[in-house]
Amino acid sequence: MPEIDAIHVALKFANEINRHDVDALSELMSDDHLFVDALGQEVHGRERLRESWRKYFELFPDYHIDIKESFQNGRVVALFGTASGTYAVNGELPARNRWRIPAAWRAMVEHNRVVHWQVFSDNEPVWKIMGVKRD
Repeated sequence: MPEIDAIHVALKFANEINRHDVDALSELMSDDHLFVDALGQEVHGRERLRESWRKYFELFPDYHIDIKESFQNGRVVALFGTASGTYAVNGELPARNRWRIPAAWRAMVEHNRVVHWQVFSDNEPVWKIMGVKRD
């Protein structure tokens, strides 16, 4: 398979997140994929991430990222925009549980696969909606 520009792979990855297509998302991950959340917590491996994304989309069935700008430096891509969603309660999406926050993502791409996906955002508004207390 010919190499695709890293920025195109990262944008396709973001698109699959927006489509909530966990299988297509997983196909874009390397076997040793690393996900790093906004607190620096890490999840390793495609199969673990497959399940993590499924669970995340259950919590936030309308999760969406909106990319406004993107930059590439070799195999590293930076994406900037917003993330939004609604925290689901018993299958319902109450309007009071809706959130939208500025966010950035860093993707490292090798051989047409995302090997590293990192999120940068202030999730405090989301935690408040979910009732999570942070120290």
